[in-house]
Amino acid sequence: MLDGLSRRRKRIISYSSDLLLLLAALWVAFSVRLEVLYLPPAAQWWIFPLAPLLALPLFSWFGLYRSVTRYIGFQALATSLKVVTLYALLWTLVLLTVGVEGTFPRSVYLLNYLFAVLFIMGSRVAARWYILNRPRLLPGWVSATPVLIYGAGSAGIQLAQTISLSREMRVVAFIDDNPTLQGSVINGVRVHSITDLAALLEQFAPSTLLLSLPSISHYRRREILAQLEPYALRVLTVPSLQEINEGRVRIDAVREVEIADLLGRDAVPADAQLLRENIYHKVVMVTGAGGTIGSELCRQILSQAPQQLLLFDLNEYALYQIERELLLLKGERPTAIVPLLGSVTDSERLAAILHAFTVNTIYHAAAYKHVPMVEKNPGEAVINNVVGSWRCAEAALAAGVATFVLISTDKAVRPTNTMGATKRIAELVLQALSRDPRAAHTRFTMVRFGNVLGSSGSVVPLFREQIKTGGPVTVTDARIIRYFMTIPEAAELVIQAGAMGEGGDVFVLDMGEPGRILDLARRMIRLSGYEVRDENHPDGDVEIRITGLRPGEKLYEELLIGDNVVPTRHPKIMRAHEEVIPWPELFPLLTELEQQSRRGNYGVVRQILHRSVAGYDPQCGIEDLIYQQQRQKDLPLTE
Repeated sequence: MLDGLSRRRKRIISYSSDLLLLLAALWVAFSVRLEVLYLPPAAQWWIFPLAPLLALPLFSWFGLYRSVTRYIGFQALATSLKVVTLYALLWTLVLLTVGVEGTFPRSVYLLNYLFAVLFIMGSRVAARWYILNRPRLLPGWVSATPVLIYGAGSAGIQLAQTISLSREMRVVAFIDDNPTLQGSVINGVRVHSITDLAALLEQFAPSTLLLSLPSISHYRRREILAQLEPYALRVLTVPSLQEINEGRVRIDAVREVEIADLLGRDAVPADAQLLRENIYHKVVMVTGAGGTIGSELCRQILSQAPQQLLLFDLNEYALYQIERELLLLKGERPTAIVPLLGSVTDSERLAAILHAFTVNTIYHAAAYKHVPMVEKNPGEAVINNVVGSWRCAEAALAAGVATFVLISTDKAVRPTNTMGATKRIAELVLQALSRDPRAAHTRFTMVRFGNVLGSSGSVVPLFREQIKTGGPVTVTDARIIRYFMTIPEAAELVIQAGAMGEGGDVFVLDMGEPGRILDLARRMIRLSGYEVRDENHPDGDVEIRITGLRPGEKLYEELLIGDNVVPTRHPKIMRAHEEVIPWPELFPLLTELEQQSRRGNYGVVRQILHRSVAGYDPQCGIEDLIYQQQRQKDLPLTE
């Protein structure tokens, strides 16, 4: 009822309430002491209005009317006690100084104080209880959606208090691993063990569980999710402690379970020196700055205080988005953020930028990486991934850039698709140029890793969308496995690996243990609150459909071409030593590859890739199919 009132009107109500309570406290004090219903004589009536005249200004001065009733806690109550005590002392002092005619028991001074404390503080506690429990008193509360909260710590309690203000949800139980909390009651809600979950589901039929454990490790979070998975509950989670501390989100901002919680691992603390080595007070450029990896690199680079951060991308909207985000993150930092539109294949544009800004470090993340799409457009992939990397590297040499880091992929190892083959050629370009005499002042480094969780074109956002629409969830092969890493961890390791490069290095990241995509699909379905529909559960909600491997797709990926790998100072980064094609041999191959790609001679392009890339074993003839279709339509082609 009070929700629609203005702040001013609510204060008037609080003033009026306190005025009446102070008068009532004094009247009760006299009545209790004299053991009659006290009626003040004419000579003593003035002591009653004196009470609120002294108290209300004090209450206002000490901020009692600025606190929000629903959030009143121990500190606010302690302040109330102090102010009421000060009022009682001041009222007593005035009466003792002025004097009171007639019968006036001195014990009234103490009784007035005690009843004032009881009425003033009690009214606030009662008002808070009513506001927090008001939804339970309404007829529709029982029909509100029942939810469970996993975690009865401060975050869980705060989340439950927020939910208590809603009419859409009601907390029916806490679950916590702490035996000392189990069996206790918090704000009218009992705390249970995880072993009671089946009974709670039967009793309350909740469809959602809120995971309120912001400070636990990824390993412990995965254990809990594994325990919850068999119950097909929709699991939402509160943000991590880091996100809350940084002020990016509120603790009650629940969201879907991140896939990092299912497959991620606890990251190794970063080496601060490696993070700053190529960035601090330097001019840094990121190509493909609007992409998944490029944008995360920009965020982490910004935190290391570069002098200037150049954002280079061909996609205007992606460039606008990342610039806007970084300007917000930048705050008062002196770093200049410069958005630059352009293509990595434009040598003149690259040269002009690198010379104009005197770039020290380049992180080259611009690439076409979606395997099936690249298979259908092999010529553009060669131009962008190979020629673009080549042009960037040459421009870096000419401008005297100190460090050039190429973001590569595990698909470059014994590739079965055009994307992997083009990325391996890009690696070969940098490896060859690193041995060129011109590279005396430029270190070329490559960092190779597998899938990142939630990147554009990955299975995670696809599965999530398919689950929302009721399925089917499509998996290409039941046996397919992949390495996964979170985007922030991958970017952080890329920066650190780049700082360890000596020239021509190929670094590979420790991706942990691979996981089956089919298992990932099942877990995502069940943790979204649905049952998998299969032979054992024909009445399930969401079907998983096996569609067959896509053009160029492998059952598993590798990170090393050979076994020649050595550790580095970072436990998650290894240095690989692989065969290099000398620049005099590679240059004519690159020239021919570019010419044939621009002419659309994809059969010849495949032959060049076969000659250049060790282990290249394409699994489809999509390039030849495109070539034949173009010939049938009499499109201009040059043999």
